[in-house]
Amino acid sequence: MHRYERRILVTGGCGNIGSALVRRLVQDPGNWVTVVDDLSTGFRRNLPDRAFPNWRFIKLDANDYRELFTVMTATSFDYVFHYAAVVGVKRTLDNPLAVLKDIDGLRNVLSLSKNTGVKRVFYTSSSEVYGEPVEFPQNEHTTPLNSKLPYAIVKNLGESYFKSYEREYGLPYTIFRLFNTYGPRQSEDFVLPKFVNAALEGRPLTIHGDGSQTRTFCYIDDHVDFTTRAMYDDLFVNDTVNVGSDREIKIVDLARMILERVGGPSTIVHLPPLEEGDMSRRCPDISKMRSVLGRDLKPLSDGLDEVIASKR
Repeated sequence: MHRYERRILVTGGCGNIGSALVRRLVQDPGNWVTVVDDLSTGFRRNLPDRAFPNWRFIKLDANDYRELFTVMTATSFDYVFHYAAVVGVKRTLDNPLAVLKDIDGLRNVLSLSKNTGVKRVFYTSSSEVYGEPVEFPQNEHTTPLNSKLPYAIVKNLGESYFKSYEREYGLPYTIFRLFNTYGPRQSEDFVLPKFVNAALEGRPLTIHGDGSQTRTFCYIDDHVDFTTRAMYDDLFVNDTVNVGSDREIKIVDLARMILERVGGPSTIVHLPPLEEGDMSRRCPDISKMRSVLGRDLKPLSDGLDEVIASKR
């Protein structure tokens, strides 16, 4: 592997975002990419084509120190993208202990990165750390972090771990606070593909509450364009960056938009509001992301068309 300029480890590399990152990284022949995933929510089919020779996949649980130790001590990685985590509001509410176990993975990645000479670690935090918003748009350094959900608490703790390892050991990091990122490979645990699949199958689109809650939706290509640039151009070292779109849409309007495109017999059905976890608004300040991309993000209408076409 001496001919490769960069040796990169991606944990959770079979999930929607992790696999998109991997498929982008292997297009650069200067990268050697190791993908690890326990396949609890990711899929082997998301991995790159074997026409690219510069990657390998190892099934393991990043929360198991011994398993991760074997991989990280065998290869001196330059960069680590830590994407392995329990994700999705409903899944994290249903599996709070599994969420807490992700703390082990945080410690494992940081300890082994420190001890094996990793140049920088990238961590996927979440918009959920903001909790119920008090400022719009939600800014990385002025908006309080106030969510009480186990998932958000673990993500917030993860951010503190990364900052502490930098202060104590000089291990550089970048924290990506992810807002909704969608694409053809996103699972039905998330609202956009859930609506699309329901509409295509003629089932009702179910919304908790009146649907006035807002979200933003970033297409996967825009997301990966930005995160890879952060690595290649050495940007946002020891910094926290929102990654997402800043175009808000009400959930009920998203449902109507999808029904208009798909057609068919599906209708919108309103269910009782969720007891917790369904924040009223989400809209990030993405000035850092825009400054790097230097262009507009893909409109939701165009991204939706691509997702729908991929599932027909």
